[in-house]
Amino acid sequence: MRTVVLLMVAGLVELSYTQRLNALQWLNYLRSRRRQPSSVWADRLSDDCPLECDCPASFPVAMYCHSRNLQHVPYVPSRMKYVYLQRNQITGIQDGVFDNATSLVWIMLHKNQLSSDKVGSNVFRKLRNLDRLYLDNNELSHVPTNLPTSIKDLRLGHNKISKIQSSTFEGMSDLTNLHLQANNIEEVEGAFKALKCLNVLDLRKNKLKKIPFHLPKSLHQLYLEFNDIECVPGDFLTTFHKLQFVRLAHNKLTDGGIPPNTFNVSGLVELDLSHNRLTKIPTVSKSLENLYLHANQINEFSLGSFCDVVDMMNYSQLRVLRLEGNLITARDVPAKAVYCLRLAVSIHL
Repeated sequence: MRTVVLLMVAGLVELSYTQRLNALQWLNYLRSRRRQPSSVWADRLSDDCPLECDCPASFPVAMYCHSRNLQHVPYVPSRMKYVYLQRNQITGIQDGVFDNATSLVWIMLHKNQLSSDKVGSNVFRKLRNLDRLYLDNNELSHVPTNLPTSIKDLRLGHNKISKIQSSTFEGMSDLTNLHLQANNIEEVEGAFKALKCLNVLDLRKNKLKKIPFHLPKSLHQLYLEFNDIECVPGDFLTTFHKLQFVRLAHNKLTDGGIPPNTFNVSGLVELDLSHNRLTKIPTVSKSLENLYLHANQINEFSLGSFCDVVDMMNYSQLRVLRLEGNLITARDVPAKAVYCLRLAVSIHL
């Protein structure tokens, strides 16, 4: 009997406490009971966390709202630095939604349904510490305006962007990784010229007919596969001393579209010209290590493309050479190739 009375009294005390709370506080109170926080500090942190998200006490500056079927961006507490909103059904973002959390460093909004006409022109403007912004796999028709100049990693792949204005990335001198693959881009208007720290530029699977001009000299990796490029400027690589990886596979390149010695520049490590319309092996630098020429129409193995002089002291650094899917066989490889390509680990014919 005593046990029953004690339980009833405890229930009445708890009920009287919850009656003093408003609806939102009551729901947060129930959540805190379920999670059994280990400290009063953890309980306080949970008070400002949106009900749709998780804000773990072990990482108090992160808000996890991914894969929740959200249709809008929830309230973001001012203490947050990392917000994960990917894999939802968010179609738009109103101006001011992030103004309370100006310390944000990462915003993950990939794999939503964002459209450009529903994204405010000043959504990201006040986020002066923003480092990473992921907007890939959405429905954007143009790059959002007024992006913070602090961004270093910007991902806009798999959208519906057709044109890049010359002022699109103005002032973003800290940008190092720019991903624009799988859009409908036909023109870029020298938009990359001022990106002095850009290391990676991904323009795969677009509708480019020529290589963008005024690329930054800091470029390290350039991806241009699956476009409609027919030719390469003769001085394309002469000013890019840091460029090591160039991929031009699945374009419309012909022998006439590649001037002599275009790729005969030191520093280049990997060159992919596969799935084009070449009939000859272009001249490449001795420092090149990986050359992909498969699925072309090459009909001769020209050793001079790798070594201008063939002797014991002059040889290529080439490690991997892919030539399968062309019009040559092992019989077409000259005997002197053993000296010129002495470092080769793999040659595919």
